[in-house]
Amino acid sequence: MTGEKPRKSKGGKDAVAEPDEATTVEAFLRANPAFLAENPALYRALAPPKRVHGERLADHMTAMLEAERVRGTELRGTLEDLIAHGRANQANQARANQAILALLAARTPAEAFDIIGQDWPDLLGVDVVTVCAEGQAVTGARPLPRGTVARLLPSSAPIALRPQATDTVALYGEAAALVASDALARLTLAQGGEAMIACGSRDAGHFEPRQGTELVAFLAAAVSIALGRG
Repeated sequence: MTGEKPRKSKGGKDAVAEPDEATTVEAFLRANPAFLAENPALYRALAPPKRVHGERLADHMTAMLEAERVRGTELRGTLEDLIAHGRANQANQARANQAILALLAARTPAEAFDIIGQDWPDLLGVDVVTVCAEGQAVTGARPLPRGTVARLLPSSAPIALRPQATDTVALYGEAAALVASDALARLTLAQGGEAMIACGSRDAGHFEPRQGTELVAFLAAAVSIALGRG
């Protein structure tokens, strides 16, 4: 790499390196012999030697193969994670359908509150479900300080899936100790006002942003309709 003429790669295409650049790279690697070992991801961008000549080249080939094995393991892990999320979403859809069917039986907002608070936790596989509202927006809802809904659910993000819940006392009251993770959804009320539905789980990370929000939005829409009856 120190000659005056740029070297050509042993591949089919010529890989011409400027002498100054080649000298700089060589000098850097000589001054930092552990650089490649400390940055194994670079091995994926390097061409392996055609043959093994001595322990040093053997070590580099081993490192390159190891980098590919790590990459393969990461890809398999990502694929398995996606499959697991897909199955979880299917299960959640079935739960949401059951919850909506139960809510359809409510003839008044009071009956809707009973179904949401008493039946929905089991149907949805969570620990607590509440309806929260600011002021007098929803009679019987957990009262929230003014501005809470806008802070937790700005108009640009009407749904929040939170791996680590906050404001649990305000949202869940006596059941706050049961909530580590939650899903929040803004309610659109015919009479106006700021309100939300909150679904809490004792398992941290039960809800997280990678999950789909369509089912939570559907549940919130059903609750909005049910609370507008009567």
